[in-house]
Amino acid sequence: MSERKKEFLFLAVLLIVVLISFNKILFTDRIVRAPDIINEFYWGVLRYRDMAFWDIFRVNLTATWNQFINSGLTVEGGTASLSFLFFQRLLFWLIPAPVSVAWYMILHLFIGGAGMYCLCRLIGTGRYAALLAGAIFALAPENASLINAGHVMKIATISFAPWAFYFLEKAFRTRKVIFFLTTGLVLAFQFFHTHWQIAYYTCLCIGAYATIRSVAILLSEREKAGTTLLKLTGLNLVTMLFFLSTVAISLLPLANWSADTTRGISSGSNMGKGGLDVEEAMSWSLPPEELVTFAIPGFFGLSRQEAGENPKNILAYYWGRMNFTQTSDYLGLLPWLLLPLPLLFRRDRYTWLAVAGIAGGILFSMGKYTPFYRLLFDYFPGINHFRVPKMMMFIPVMGLGFLAARGLDLLLDADTRKTRVFRRYLYGLLALPLCIGGLLGLELLWKSHWLSATGELLTRPTRYQQGPQLAVQRWQNLVVETGIAAFVAASYAIALYAFQRKWLSNAVIPVVLLGLFVADTGRVNAKFLFLVDEPVKAKGIKTPTMEYLLAHNPDRYRVLPMNGTDPMLYATNRIPVMFTSNPVQQQRWQNFLGSFQFPTAMPDMINLKYLVYQPLQYEQEKGYLGKKYEPVFSSPDGKEIILENRSVLPKGWLVSSVATVDDPRQALAVMQSPDFDPRSVALVENPPPIPMTDPINQPATESGSVKITRYEGERISVEATTTRNALLVLGEKYYRGWQATVDGKETEIHPVNHVLRGVYLPPGKHQVEFIFDPMPFKIGKWLTLASFAFFAAMLGREIWLRHARRQG
Repeated sequence: MSERKKEFLFLAVLLIVVLISFNKILFTDRIVRAPDIINEFYWGVLRYRDMAFWDIFRVNLTATWNQFINSGLTVEGGTASLSFLFFQRLLFWLIPAPVSVAWYMILHLFIGGAGMYCLCRLIGTGRYAALLAGAIFALAPENASLINAGHVMKIATISFAPWAFYFLEKAFRTRKVIFFLTTGLVLAFQFFHTHWQIAYYTCLCIGAYATIRSVAILLSEREKAGTTLLKLTGLNLVTMLFFLSTVAISLLPLANWSADTTRGISSGSNMGKGGLDVEEAMSWSLPPEELVTFAIPGFFGLSRQEAGENPKNILAYYWGRMNFTQTSDYLGLLPWLLLPLPLLFRRDRYTWLAVAGIAGGILFSMGKYTPFYRLLFDYFPGINHFRVPKMMMFIPVMGLGFLAARGLDLLLDADTRKTRVFRRYLYGLLALPLCIGGLLGLELLWKSHWLSATGELLTRPTRYQQGPQLAVQRWQNLVVETGIAAFVAASYAIALYAFQRKWLSNAVIPVVLLGLFVADTGRVNAKFLFLVDEPVKAKGIKTPTMEYLLAHNPDRYRVLPMNGTDPMLYATNRIPVMFTSNPVQQQRWQNFLGSFQFPTAMPDMINLKYLVYQPLQYEQEKGYLGKKYEPVFSSPDGKEIILENRSVLPKGWLVSSVATVDDPRQALAVMQSPDFDPRSVALVENPPPIPMTDPINQPATESGSVKITRYEGERISVEATTTRNALLVLGEKYYRGWQATVDGKETEIHPVNHVLRGVYLPPGKHQVEFIFDPMPFKIGKWLTLASFAFFAAMLGREIWLRHARRQG
């Protein structure tokens, strides 16, 4: 068998191990019970089932404005790069829903594991060792338990990290520009998978790796340091610039979009520096005491779901110091047991790089509990835009997987096993289950003492649970988990002792260790693989309430469910909703929402025409809503009623009087007044460019008529007839990416009433066009396409050169 076929054979074994480990969620007709999947991601998956085959490969590079979500939603085309993810669309087209979501996550765990396998092989480990490294990446609960949280695109994004390091290491070894370009391309495609925090962290670590490797090469080639420095600097710059140009289709629009969001520089958060508030950014930091979960995974309980039924195989839910968690910190015990071997016997640059990745990643993940992260948060660009420092833990998984692979190689080396140092290592390994067993004995013998001493800690309430009964429940879980950890440690110790005594051969011990690792991680992962039936709402069934809104709302006025119904259910049925919960909002919109009041004219001007209530809920709030909201429909089961806003404004209207108010707080306060009438006066932020009627000294009169002739996501056409100078106001969000023309001539769009958009018109009949066409996206799109063309040319050149060398 050729060497290449052997590599593919081991990768096939890795795939089989991964599929068997997650067979519960792969071979079923049910769906992973995760709110982020059922309420968000799954909606996008459903559209693939009716897609024609060739549509899978169709690229649509446009900046979109979704009129159905959140009164208009965009990221300026920052997700248009999803059009390049042909594998994603093909998989969702081939595999029927709902199980396709699970397959997508598991196959990406395998892809990441395959990257670890190739990286380890490149650096020189054996195939069994590389197989173990791949399994660690794919099966370690730190990565795999993300399934429980429904973090589909996070898993997909993480899977690119090992490949980025693989191609960068290959680039440094060969000094060929094609591999530096490939590194940039891999990082760009990682970014295209839309989990930008993971992509950003990967870029940070790739930058650190490139710097350290470059310095190491310069030190080893001192005799030609000048030439080497110039070449390495150029190649590293090529990698960075090619990555930036390739990712420009996402990076430029997202950078422009984020500037005006609640995390942007103008948001006022983080002491006016923009980004997140300090406390929010650091609330998901890994508490130092939870490092014990690297050996005893359930020491602080295990996760539970945010909604719906919960797993029955968990004795106590997470009660640590994080707000909550849906994942596990566990990486498996075997990697930690093998970690000392390369530190004892193979202390080269790769070992120390891996150690730095593990230590640095864990320190970073501890967030607010260390000054290290606070310094980065305050001074390093980009860190303050992300929360959950613990998200960096995929880097320690990689580092630990690599060192475990090296450890297995050393374990299989007969000369290593003959040394005194190895015997001492083996004694320490045998001592570990005794230490954990000793802890278990203390827990059992001194139960009353420990419960008394830690009672306050053990009864700490969570967002789910509270009460004195928690102490006993958590203590029992702690004892059980400690006992299981002792058993797992003893199993590894016995296996390695048997191997040292030659009861197991070199061919058998890797299989035994891999089997124990699969069993160990599988026990923990099983507590995070919870399935439920496919939700009825995901099957596209419309409720009577929705049928009424679709039939009686041809002009697409906005709806707001007030009864707890997921707004996305309406949006996917093409019913515009005023508000959907998003972690990042435009600052203007957030200000508007913060001051929003139903009895005022604020719902009228944002075109909120329908509210969906439960009958009892409506009776309780009827006095607050007032007479402007009248019931117009009741569902056959009597569980829902629709209220119609009788004073809602049309999609567009004309105002002849404006008042200049440049302070957003003052403008919002004016709009909260019941006396404010957006039909007669508009609040603007700058003096009008044409004379307008004085709202104080001259009463406003009818200014003309407005007709919406085209109402689409990225284009709105208006016919307006004005009898005097007037401001055309649309009940649509103001956003910089929109452009307008009046009778074919470009005109400025002005923010009106803080959150709406408008253009000034002179007397006469006018054709007004609003087009969403942000410039950052257009620039980024052509940069990305040019980068793809350049890479294709360089790849073709490399293939031609290889062919020429073989011929010569």
